[in-house]
Amino acid sequence: MTTPVQAKPATVVILDFGSQVSQLIARRAREANVYSELLPFDVSWDEIAKREPSAIVLSGGPESTFGDDALDCDSRVYGSGLPLLGICYGMQLLVKRFGGGLVRLGHSEFGPAQLVVDRADAPLLLGVPTESRVWMSHGDSVESIPPGFTGLAHTASSPVAVMGDEVRKIYATLFHPEVVHTEAGTAILENFLHTIAGIAPAWRMDSWVDDAIEKVRAQVGDANVLCALSGGVDSAVAATLVARAIGKQLTCIYVDTGLMRKNESLGVIAAFRDVLHLSVIHIDAERRFLERLAGIGDPEEKRIRIGHEFIAIFEEEAKKIPDVRFLVQGTLYPDVIESKTPGSKAGHKIKSHHNVGGLPERMALGLVEPLRALFKDEVREAGRVLGLPNAIVERQPFPGPGLAVRIIGDITRERLEVVREADWIVTSEIDAAIAQGRLSPRPWQYFAVLTPVKSVGVMGDGRTYGNLVGVRAITSEDGMTADWARLPHDLLERISARIVNEIPGVNRVAYDITSKPPATVEWE
Repeated sequence: MTTPVQAKPATVVILDFGSQVSQLIARRAREANVYSELLPFDVSWDEIAKREPSAIVLSGGPESTFGDDALDCDSRVYGSGLPLLGICYGMQLLVKRFGGGLVRLGHSEFGPAQLVVDRADAPLLLGVPTESRVWMSHGDSVESIPPGFTGLAHTASSPVAVMGDEVRKIYATLFHPEVVHTEAGTAILENFLHTIAGIAPAWRMDSWVDDAIEKVRAQVGDANVLCALSGGVDSAVAATLVARAIGKQLTCIYVDTGLMRKNESLGVIAAFRDVLHLSVIHIDAERRFLERLAGIGDPEEKRIRIGHEFIAIFEEEAKKIPDVRFLVQGTLYPDVIESKTPGSKAGHKIKSHHNVGGLPERMALGLVEPLRALFKDEVREAGRVLGLPNAIVERQPFPGPGLAVRIIGDITRERLEVVREADWIVTSEIDAAIAQGRLSPRPWQYFAVLTPVKSVGVMGDGRTYGNLVGVRAITSEDGMTADWARLPHDLLERISARIVNEIPGVNRVAYDITSKPPATVEWE
């Protein structure tokens, strides 16, 4: 049984209960050309209704429904008559709400499991193989199905891994269909969006860009606006989008912290002034940042101090421009979720980002974050829609605190030069391998890290006691999860030989083969 697809675009609302991968649901919806919005789990029904949703998804989360203060959404969600999909914690809420039974497991089930489909004709499971791998992350399980629901699939440890009520169009999965580890996850989500909810695949990035420009105009009005440029694709796209919206009301500020990559600042200024034709103020602040970071080895303290110095500089510059009321930042969703998960009662902070919070409050400015809901690859797509050149759109990610988070321990000019040269060798060798067809596909990100570790070596028949440089190269779709790139051995050999031979004080190179999770992309 299938439902005719609607003729006009529609919206799916995702209620976020704190899962670290909640935004992936929104991402998968967009990949299916369905407009999506991620809202905190406790948002009021009135706010949800403003979006005129055609369907609602209840995300996963780290909590248990057995807790005294278990998280729940507005009760009107359940009686809305809209198609509902519960994922993990969301499934447990649906079971509890509609009269089923849950049981607390003696241990959490985390990782891969084999899904066996019991009802291949169920609308949610159309086209899903009889057996496929799924990704579990839960501590509670379904003991009895609510009245009106049917068990649709199971795993070895979960008798009800998928359930559904075809009449009310309410479905749930105990696993996460949004993650790449779930083999048929895309098919399951598309079945819910297109077949069950009847949402047409009509949303496109160009329509998102048009809408974002209109939102910026409505927010800013006739006020002047500052934009913090970092040199990366995020701030470039944010600045270009805002410039399209308000033109000469925008002034961009590029702060050269002294923590940039080799030749970075010259290239950035040329690109923004000559290619994007933006109004850019260039501030050389290397001395100020190095003074602030002197003797500081703790990574969180580094980020905080860098953020504070940015605040001080922007305060100074803002005073020189009349009627500045807003600040543009190129914040992306991975930045937000690693700083503080939406639906903060359920979230867990991983690390601070210098471009999230602090600055607007201190300066009494409104915050314009047009890319806040996008992943990195979606930002690149938006950049292409805006007509940015590939040299800007395809730049690999670079952290806001710069090389400060690629030096473990103290920050000095000497140590910066070491990591800057090592990074130049890593990037130039990998870029050359890509250009010559010796490496495909292009890694998501690749760079060098200077560690505080020293080791004994032999160079020129003499003993050395030199630094260890780490090399990191990853593959990823969105930066939320990542795997280490399997670089060819001859490429790694060339990188290692060049670093050791060309950079004084370095006598050992190590290659990082850790995925995210458990690691993060950056070492600090």
